Amino acid sequence: MSLIKIKFSERIKRTPTIESFRFFPQEKLDFIPGQFLQIIFDEKNPQNKELNKYLSFSSSPAKDCIEVTKRLSESLFSQRLKNLKINDTILAKAPLGSCIFKEDYKKIAFLVGGIGVTPVISILEHITDKKLETDVLLLYSNKTEEEIAFKSELDLWQAGNKNIKILYLVTDYEPKSKNCLFGHIDKDLLAGKIKDLNERMIFIFGPPKMVEAMKNLCLKISCREENIKTESFLGY
Repeated sequence: MSLIKIKFSERIKRTPTIESFRFFPQEKLDFIPGQFLQIIFDEKNPQNKELNKYLSFSSSPAKDCIEVTKRLSESLFSQRLKNLKINDTILAKAPLGSCIFKEDYKKIAFLVGGIGVTPVISILEHITDKKLETDVLLLYSNKTEEEIAFKSELDLWQAGNKNIKILYLVTDYEPKSKNCLFGHIDKDLLAGKIKDLNERMIFIFGPPKMVEAMKNLCLKISCREENIKTESFLGY
């Protein structure tokens, strides 16, 4: 972990409320898929939680640039992100986090809600870049179809790799797409869609309440606690 300068290069709209921000670090930044960094807008006060926030990498470590993705709001931090101009340089602390993917994991499952998909993108892009044979199952829940971030990338990776299977869930209404299911990730869904859950490393990313609920659900259906990896996303 170290403090590094990163230069803003590109902003990408992912959904009506979610955007990605790409930066070039001054020197090569090595991180492991699943890790995150801290964006520091207030360098004089590192403890400023309004302007110095944690975001997951949403890109493969193989890329020259690094990418973070956020659901934008009216917060001061979001406004600072939105107001970045090309070639602006800011400070970051990275890499952080131990909820990581390891290449010797043969079978993994993701139980993900909303913006919690960002570390999944880093992991899946890494699997694709390295042509790994990891067996992947992603259950990705959103309130609406319009808020499914990175759907085109996810569909492309799934189409190109028989070992990647993705199930989209929409919770607020019956989805129009045949590729989406209506409802929540619950015991019946897990029992019906993941017959080998006990054989997989399980990653749970999302809002704290969702992460806690999914972990408890996995424990109730006899998943081994040591196989469950969690990361909660606060303040997005």
